[in-house]
Amino acid sequence: MWWKVALSGAPSPKTDAERVKTLLTGEYLHTIDAKSRVFVPAKLREALGEVFVLARNVDGCLSLYPMDEWNRLNEKLMSLPDSQTRAVKRFLFTFAAEVSPDSQGRITLPQGLRDFAGLQKEAAFLGVGDRAELWAAEKWEAIKNGSDADEISSIMKELGI
Repeated sequence: MWWKVALSGAPSPKTDAERVKTLLTGEYLHTIDAKSRVFVPAKLREALGEVFVLARNVDGCLSLYPMDEWNRLNEKLMSLPDSQTRAVKRFLFTFAAEVSPDSQGRITLPQGLRDFAGLQKEAAFLGVGDRAELWAAEKWEAIKNGSDADEISSIMKELGI
């Protein structure tokens, strides 16, 4: 297998197109430290890229978008009439933040986003395909343990999956 090599001789980083092909999957539990930092799992960091967007999610958690996915969402919203998207734009963009993991793989969670998602001490990262989600661990546990297989099966049938 051949790799593109950067000037340093190291393999060049993945392009946005290559990152999108990497599905974000898995469940990872981590602790939020006293400085509002949380470790982003390496598998998710690789797919999210060096800089990604942290935004509110309608389910009461936070979404972590790779920049290309965030830009795609932004373009879609901007192409629609403002009268139809005004509330969505406010919801998504008001508290959204570009974040970049530090050398230990941690990001700092802005207070407004922390408050929105109820993130206190324990956090659950979920890979959900084109993005990741960040949940307060106790909230996620309640949802995970209360999942109704029949309801999910019904939704999958409706979607043709």
